[in-house]
Amino acid sequence: MALPTDDNADTASSTSTYVHKLPEPFTTSDLVVLTQGAEGLVYRTTFLTPNTPCVLKYRPPKPYRHPTLDKRLTKARLLAEARVLVKCRREGLQVPAVLGGDWEDGWLALEWVDGRTVREVLDIWVHKLGMRARDGKPDETTGGASEGDVEAQKKEQEERLWEMMRKVGRAVGRLHEIGVCHGDLTTSNLMIRHERSTQPSSQPSTENVRPRGRQTVSTMREAAMNGEGPPQYPSADATSRSNEPEDLLEGAIVMIDFGLATQTVQDEDRAVDLYVLERAFTATHPAAEHLFQEAMRVYGETFKGAKKVLKRLADVRLRGRKRTMIG
Repeated sequence: MALPTDDNADTASSTSTYVHKLPEPFTTSDLVVLTQGAEGLVYRTTFLTPNTPCVLKYRPPKPYRHPTLDKRLTKARLLAEARVLVKCRREGLQVPAVLGGDWEDGWLALEWVDGRTVREVLDIWVHKLGMRARDGKPDETTGGASEGDVEAQKKEQEERLWEMMRKVGRAVGRLHEIGVCHGDLTTSNLMIRHERSTQPSSQPSTENVRPRGRQTVSTMREAAMNGEGPPQYPSADATSRSNEPEDLLEGAIVMIDFGLATQTVQDEDRAVDLYVLERAFTATHPAAEHLFQEAMRVYGETFKGAKKVLKRLADVRLRGRKRTMIG
């Protein structure tokens, strides 16, 4: 759900052909393709009012399936994802709100989350801070500061990164505690929600402008009925250009993409969830692999059975390594 860059947005809007006819009330006028998978498509659009940005997950009919079977599978999977999201919200977890859905037409509208994925944040930290630290050269953020000041800044930024990983561990632990396994727990499906002001601080605020914050369906509808001006959402370019780690590391961890989620309390399923996350760190962020251990340390303190899950994770690792070795 991260905002694409302007280049990606332009490419999506100019070269994408909408081969699937979208169900009402959605049109292609304000549609931006975010991703396309085997089961469906994900768009950025608006819902009910032009002031309500959302993510649209659409599962088009599969012509290779029997129509009856296709409808049953689409209904079961959409309802399963919606139920998991509603349960997580009820338990206080940070997940996108369900704005609406129709299993007959195969769509689910979810809250738009402003922010960056954990994968993007880690990439920025490794390639920016990490490379500068190895080179030992002052960069633009140091302003030619002394070696001691640079080292102090580096330690402060690293501590902020460790704190982000602790938040990841707490979020995953809380998810497992309520009996939900994500099914595709990667750093691309973990986001940092950035609380942004609707206007630059240098400009005076107006009466009709509301802060973005964390919106619910009722508050967004109320704003539309009251005729309040649309929030000034940050452009994709503004979001993607905010490269300072201090900005990117601030915010709550939000889990997205629950299409493969299941409601289970089995230690094996929880351990597999953690193993998928560990492999994501190993494959995508080899320089930040050590950070995973901090997330797991905090995970082990989140709920009563977490220690048993970590022990089961060791068994899952052995099975995974054996399969990788044998092929």
